[in-house]
Amino acid sequence: QVQLVESGGGSVQAGGSLRLSCTASRYTGCMAWFRQVPGKEREGVAVISTVGDVTYYADSAKGRFTISRDNTKRTLYLEMNSLKPEDTAMYYCAASACGGGWYLFSPSQAAVFTYWGQGAQVTVSS
Repeated sequence: QVQLVESGGGSVQAGGSLRLSCTASRYTGCMAWFRQVPGKEREGVAVISTVGDVTYYADSAKGRFTISRDNTKRTLYLEMNSLKPEDTAMYYCAASACGGGWYLFSPSQAAVFTYWGQGAQVTVSS
């Protein structure tokens, strides 16, 4: 079992920045950030490989968000800049054994990830 704990959520005005962190109880494989708003499916935002050398972003995150990890601290990060009201959501970190499709942003992507954090709320006001 892997426990994931997010931190760093909060409220910010449009154009502002936030950094989310996710600390794991032990080593994890591929990791990702997802987000979800009430009434909608959880969607992938960014993913990162085991050693952090490969990253992919959803179109909504490209150019504004940066995913990174520090394996010595067992911590995953999501730096979010130029935030928009439509970025408002609960953000979840997730870990996977890098199964097939872990890096593909699709409705089935979340099913590839085994371990999930409890979520961190991000609210962006206009």
